[in-house]
Order: sequence, then C-alpha cells, then structure tokens
Amino acid sequence: MTISIDTARAHQEQRHREQRRTFPKWLNYVTPDYDWDAPHLRFIQTSLDLVTAGTVDRLMLFLPPRHGKSEMTTVRYPVWRLEREPDLSVIVGAYNKTLADTFSRRARRIAVGRIPIDAERNAAGEWLTEYGGSFRAAGVGSGVTGKGGNLIIIDDPIKSREEANSEAYRERVWNWYRDDIYTRREPDVAIILIMTRWHEDDLAGRILESEDADSWHVVMLPALAEDNDPLGRPIGAALWPSRFDVPELKRTASVLGEYSFTALYQQRPTALEGGLFKRNWFEIVPASPARAKRVRYWDTASTEGGGDFSAGCKMALGEDGTFYIEDVARGQWSYLQRRQMIHQCAALDGYDTAIYVEQEPGGSGKEAALEMIRSLAGFTARRDRVTGDKFTRAQPLAAQCEAQNVKLIRGDWNRAFIDELAMFPNGKNDDQVDAASGAFAKLSRPTLRSPKSTQG
Repeated sequence: MTISIDTARAHQEQRHREQRRTFPKWLNYVTPDYDWDAPHLRFIQTSLDLVTAGTVDRLMLFLPPRHGKSEMTTVRYPVWRLEREPDLSVIVGAYNKTLADTFSRRARRIAVGRIPIDAERNAAGEWLTEYGGSFRAAGVGSGVTGKGGNLIIIDDPIKSREEANSEAYRERVWNWYRDDIYTRREPDVAIILIMTRWHEDDLAGRILESEDADSWHVVMLPALAEDNDPLGRPIGAALWPSRFDVPELKRTASVLGEYSFTALYQQRPTALEGGLFKRNWFEIVPASPARAKRVRYWDTASTEGGGDFSAGCKMALGEDGTFYIEDVARGQWSYLQRRQMIHQCAALDGYDTAIYVEQEPGGSGKEAALEMIRSLAGFTARRDRVTGDKFTRAQPLAAQCEAQNVKLIRGDWNRAFIDELAMFPNGKNDDQVDAASGAFAKLSRPTLRSPKSTQG
C-alpha cells in the first residue's frame, strides 16, 4: 500500500503533536540533547504540572546552583505555556534587568517558529505574540509596565553573598516583590519563586514567615540527600550525580565552608551567628605550650557516609589557665572505621593524653562505650555519661571563648570547627560542639587544673 506524501506529513505532524502533548515530552522534543529525565528535574516537572492544571498557584523551588532549574522553569516552561495559551501574559523577574533580559532572549529563541510573534513588539525585554500574549522581563528595583501577569516567575532575586548579607538589599527585594511584582498579578495568576537559598531572611524566608506562607507549595531539593528526601535518595546521595557526584560536592563544601554550603547547596540557610559562639572570639595560634594537661573527648555516631558525624576534640590546658584546641578529628564513619580512628588518634596523641568516650543513653550505649574503653587498654581511657541538653553543656565553654581564653592551633580543621560553633544551635551538626564541650568539662574540673604531664 502506497502512502501519499500529504498523508505521511499528516502522520508525522500527528506524532509531533503527541510528543508535545505534555511538558516532559515537549522538553525532550524541543531540546533532545538535555537530560530532562534526571529524577530531580522530573520531580519539578510534576510540580509544574500542578501549576498548569491550576491545582497549585504558588510554587517555591529551592535547588543548588547549576542544577537545571532556570533552563527548565524560567526559560522553557513559559514558552510551552504560551504555545498552548498564546494569549498568556508572562512576567519573569531576576536580580537585575540584564539577567531577566537574558532569560527573555533565550525563551524567545525557542519560541521563534513555534509561536507567532508580533514583529513590531520583539525586544529583548518584552516580546508579544500575535494573539495578545506577552513575555516581559524585570529586574529587582525596576517596575513592570503594561498589563498584569497570568504567570509570574521570579528566578534568584539575590546574586551574591554581599547582597544576601545586606539588610538594606533584602528590604529592597521585599519591597520590589510586594509593590512592583505582586501588584501586577491577574486574578488567575500563578507565581513561581525559584531560588538558591542565601539567607534565612531572603525573599523566600520573608514569604514563609508572612501570613501568606500557607499558600505556597515548597519543593526543596538539597545537593546531598538528608532525612525524608523527596526523591527517596539515601542520606548523603547526590542530587544530580552524572554532573555533580558526591566527591565533587564534598570538595565544594570544603571550599565554601559549612555556612555557605548549607545555604547554597542544602537550601537550609542559618544565622551567621548562632547566638552562643561568635566567630571573632577564636584566635588561631601556631602552637600550644609543651607543659599542659591534655584530653581527647569523643562524641560518636554510627552512620557511615551520611547522617551524624563522629568527632574527637583534643584540648590542652596550659599552666596560665589558657585552653588550646589542638586538633579535631571528624568524619561519617562506620563502627569499624570509627574504632580505627580513635585508636590512631590515641597512638598519635600519646599516653599523657586522657581519652573520654561519650556514653549514649540506654543499655546499648553503655555496652558500646565499655567495649571501646576495653579496646583502648594501655591508654588512660574512660567513658562519660553526660547529663543535660547540648546547649547547657556548651555554655561553660562559650563563656571562656567569649573571654578569649580558648585558642585554636592552626590546622585544616579550623574552618569547619568555627563554622559549626558559630551556627550552633541553629546548624545541622553539633558533634564538634559536643566534643569540645566535653573536653573542656574534663579539663576545667578542679582535679585537673594543675598540669603535671608534658608533651613535646
């Protein structure tokens, strides 16, 4: 049977229409060389489907940098909507007009040939369809002229740490959102806020603290999976491993430090100062005195590769009453790895350094601590059953830190240690705080106040 050219073309066009019927299929049809089927992008596509259906009209998307959120949501999703609804009015906002115009140009490039565009209104910052639809770009601080928007997308209204830490700039973004963007909404508007979180008081933070918070559907996808991951990832798994695997993300974390990585990559910004410890309290010195009393205190966890950390803080008390934190060993170790690390530190610290292992509550915690002490035969090792909450236990150490009577010996562990203390108790981790508090408690007891042992 011979099929005519017209029939073949009709069949091909029908296949193309089928391919464009849903947003995921449309993405693969328009940009087939991009990994639109990555699990985190498919998850966002599901949320955007709810926006398209009108089920969700306020959507927040929190993702790390360079994970495809803008390419899919800010550039392509409006084009797909305009192709289906050519009279739709789209407003895209960003931290400045230049970036907003860039989004607009990229969207227009995809729209050309797919949507009839008004030849007379075809600028970078604003282009119209022949059916009355529009795509307008706006930067923070700039007004939005013309009619309102049925679809408003705000993509990263903060560009830098300097802006994020500026209360004046955060207020400027908030006023722009309320006065310039929010007032342009049409009755059937959907608003999408896409952010890499910078600060607990950024635009997303302000909205989530406002009376409008319950109106928003929030999707938060951290770079490294945490408890109850939306994608079902195991703890510590990467969000987009084909582009940014776990070793690469951990290298990034080592450069940024915990404060910035927790905000930008884990989407959990915290206060720069947690309230108990301040960053400027810590003097970093090259060495501690040879004559001093020394302890190594271990706060242990049992999850390998994810979850809580184990940490061992070595602290010295000098003859003049000054405390020196000489070393912090820290990692997400299995039971065997943790035992090997404790033994290695004991051998390196020497027999003059007393070892304490925190005893977790319950019978199993007691047995684990006793087993560890038995394995350290030959060293001065004891288990320590703590009482009271972590914050209360940390207060005596914080008082000495505030008096600048606690110094750090220079080492590659300094940054992570200061970051954790500065964010405590608002940060995710407190293992180093616990280890340091425990070491301080042992050294500050009256029976240990007179240093008698030496270490070269």
